[in-house]
Amino acid sequence: MSSGIEKINTMKAKEIQDLIDYISNTGLAEVKIKTEEFELSVKKYADSAAPSATPQVVMHAPAAAPAVPSPAPAAAAPVAAAPSNLVEIKSPMIGTFYLSPNPESAPFVEEGGSIRSGQTICIIEAMKLFNEIESDISGKIVKILVANASPVEYDQPLFLIDPAG
Repeated sequence: MSSGIEKINTMKAKEIQDLIDYISNTGLAEVKIKTEEFELSVKKYADSAAPSATPQVVMHAPAAAPAVPSPAPAAAAPVAAAPSNLVEIKSPMIGTFYLSPNPESAPFVEEGGSIRSGQTICIIEAMKLFNEIESDISGKIVKILVANASPVEYDQPLFLIDPAG
């Protein structure tokens, strides 16, 4: 009879280290991954009570009950509801938000600028793929809600748009 611990060992140390490095470079404080084979929890402590601000990894085999996916971590700062005349453009995926195609380029859009439907407004990197996000509406950008190079969650508001602008 094999234990769940043997299955955990199939995740290579390099894969675990890459995951820890990725999480360290994001604003996420905690990530949990559960599969039928293993459960991985990575927590980053930033307070002075913890020995350091480096992530701590806890891995163990799941209980006999079937694995249930953990809810996604909450957004760092809740965003107030948009005024009724403004439209939110939300993230279609989890990833890292970028306002320009590369660090040397000008941003796709700026607050106060006009956009048109179909225009690229940002890039979201997910799993080393850079996805251009296009606007569904035309209007004026009232507010950019996310800082450049910040992690974003699925359905997180990215921009406030005034369609009348």
